[in-house]
Amino acid sequence: MNTPTETTPSSSKFVFPRWANYLLPLVLLGGLGAGMYVPVLVGLGLNPNTLNKNYRPKQPVPYSHSLHVGQLGLDCTYCHTTVTETGFAAIPPVETCIACHNPEKEGSGVKKDSPKLAALHAAYRSGKPVKWVKVHDLADYAYFNHSAHVTKGVGCSTCHGRVDRMGEEGVHQHANLSMGWCIDCHRAPEKNLRPPSEVTNMAYTPLDDPEVIAANITNLKEAQLLVGRRVKAEYNVHNAAYMQSCSTCHR
Repeated sequence: MNTPTETTPSSSKFVFPRWANYLLPLVLLGGLGAGMYVPVLVGLGLNPNTLNKNYRPKQPVPYSHSLHVGQLGLDCTYCHTTVTETGFAAIPPVETCIACHNPEKEGSGVKKDSPKLAALHAAYRSGKPVKWVKVHDLADYAYFNHSAHVTKGVGCSTCHGRVDRMGEEGVHQHANLSMGWCIDCHRAPEKNLRPPSEVTNMAYTPLDDPEVIAANITNLKEAQLLVGRRVKAEYNVHNAAYMQSCSTCHR
C-alpha cells in the first residue's frame, strides 16, 4: 500500500528576483536622504521667517501708507496716537479718517465717492469701528512696550520697515519678530538707536547727524554707532543684563 508522501512548498517563491538586488542601494540612499531632508524641512517650516515674515493680510479698506505718509507727509503719531505714552499702538478710530473723508459734510470729503472707502463710510454710519486685521501679532507670553522703545530712540522703520513705501496692497510684516531677532537688538541697541525726535522719520540716516558731519564720518555703520552710543548714554538705555533678562519680556 502506497502512503502519501508529504510535499514541502517550493522555496523558490521566497527568493526575490535578481533585479531586486538593484533596489538595495536605492533604499539606502533614500534613507540617508530622508535623514537629512526631514530636519531641514522641519527647520525651515518652523523658522520665524517662514511663519511670519512678509505676512500681509487683506484689509477692509485699502489704506495706502505710501500715499498718506510717503507723499502727504502724515506723521505716524497722527493715527497711532498712543505709541509715545503707552505699551500699545492705537489703531485710529473712524473719526480720524472721516476728518478728511467725510461723505456728508458739504464742500469737503476727499475721495468721498470712492468705492474703496465703502467700508469706512459704512462703519461711520453704523457707529462701529472698521475691522482692521492685525499684522504684527506678538505671542501673548511676550511683553512689548511701544513707548519704552520709541522714547529711547528706536525708529518705527527699525521694526516695521519702510511703511512709507507700502501702498494699497497693505502693510506687511517687515521683521520676523522672533526672540532671537529681539535679543540681537537688546545685545547692542546702539546699532539701531537714533534721536527720539527722528523715530517717525522714515528717511532718517545717521550720516545727516551734526556730530557725524563734524567728525567727517562717511561710513554708515560708523555713523550709526556714534549716534547710537550717544543716544544710549543720553537717554539712559538699560544695561545689557536687564536687556537680556528673561523677565524683561516674559513677565
